[in-house]
Amino acid sequence: MHIFIDNRSGAPIYDQIYAQMKNLIISGELTEDSPLPSIRNLAKDLRISVITTKRAYDELEKEGFIYTVAGKGCFVAPKNVELLREENLKKIEKYLQEIARLAASCNLSRQELADMLYILGEEEDI
Repeated sequence: MHIFIDNRSGAPIYDQIYAQMKNLIISGELTEDSPLPSIRNLAKDLRISVITTKRAYDELEKEGFIYTVAGKGCFVAPKNVELLREENLKKIEKYLQEIARLAASCNLSRQELADMLYILGEEEDI
């Protein structure tokens, strides 16, 4: 697992860790029940505070992406289908907002957008 911290980013460090680990879990790169680095080891590797790493792990656990076993560490939680669906719905909404903005900039109607989606769906067999 490779986590990259961008010090020039406006995002807090804990949020960068949280987002990258969440993406690794959702993508399947981190599999169900696989162990995660200890909070201390990850903090040491990233040269950041243990408190920052703990906050990222706490957020992941609160969201249901990881679980903790006392004395053993943190592990990737079994994939919750509803949680993954909700995450994907958020992504789709974000893309649709961008699509709506682009469509408005070139005076594309809703019907034209719907037609485009229908044609693309036929090509992709969705």
